[in-house]
Amino acid sequence: MQYKTLSNTDLKVSRICLGTMTFGRQNTEQQAFQQLDFALAQGVNFIDTAELYPVPTAAATRCLTEQYIGNWIRARGNREQLIIGTKVCGPAAMVEYLRANIAHDELNIRAAVEGSLKRLNTDYIDLYQLHWPDRQSNFFGQLGYEHDSSNDGTPLLETLRVLKQLVDEGKVRYVGVSNESPWGVMSFLQLAKEFDLPRIACVQNAYSLLNRTTEIGLAEVLYRENIDLLPYSPLGFGVLTGKYLNGALPENSRLQLFPHYSRYQTVNGVIATAKYVELANSLNMDPAQLAIAFVASRPFVGSTIIGATDIAQLGNAIAAIDLVLDADVLAQIEAIHSSCHNPCP
Repeated sequence: MQYKTLSNTDLKVSRICLGTMTFGRQNTEQQAFQQLDFALAQGVNFIDTAELYPVPTAAATRCLTEQYIGNWIRARGNREQLIIGTKVCGPAAMVEYLRANIAHDELNIRAAVEGSLKRLNTDYIDLYQLHWPDRQSNFFGQLGYEHDSSNDGTPLLETLRVLKQLVDEGKVRYVGVSNESPWGVMSFLQLAKEFDLPRIACVQNAYSLLNRTTEIGLAEVLYRENIDLLPYSPLGFGVLTGKYLNGALPENSRLQLFPHYSRYQTVNGVIATAKYVELANSLNMDPAQLAIAFVASRPFVGSTIIGATDIAQLGNAIAAIDLVLDADVLAQIEAIHSSCHNPCP
């Protein structure tokens, strides 16, 4: 396994991070334990979760992912070996069962942190992130931003001050954002500097061969401000494995179980996927490993978040960190990207 110390922190994380949003919905607690044991044995020390998980979210499975991870930590007694990142959700109808009037204010963030600490069986969270903006913004593939000043949510300064309290109390070590825009990242950085508040340590946004929109505006922020990206969905919900091509819908696959998760199944997304799979096959590479290796190779990426529903998938994804793509392969990827530019934002 390869490791990297996230910029402006002392968090030395594996360059593959175990995503866990299937725990409690597609994976049982026993299967979650198996994945966690296997990942740790392969050198993965970075675990990503959220109070929202599992996904799809539902009241019946609320917070099970953190609970499974916490039970595993208690059983194994290995907290000191791990870097744990979790997230507080923003306002949305889909999560109203968690708390009333969800926002990034003190009442909500404190309730979320205390809940996560208890479920995770830990006294501290290494990386605490805002899952999506409190304000009106574009995330989860939304396009066509239209500003509505009546929907600006909790002031960012207020949110940062709450996070500082948690850092000062030792409950949180570092803070980050997720599904955030360049404006949001720069605003948090400016406020942190002006008011001596915690600096955003990282940004967790979607990034893959099918969605490279990070490169348009956010990448410059990441470079200039020395912030690491923690990309999620490097396989586009498994689409980039090629298993859904030609109308295939494997039994118990994510899109077979949850067909509304169609973000990466646009017309141009399918065309691009077929080209990337064809490229991988021509190079005798596994398509999933090609996709993950590309994401991990980007200089602004700190650790790539991967998820799986079985050990074979997990092992294949973890091994991708050792795959080096040469200049010729990268040039062929760029040619495909130029012909099918960001088909799934």
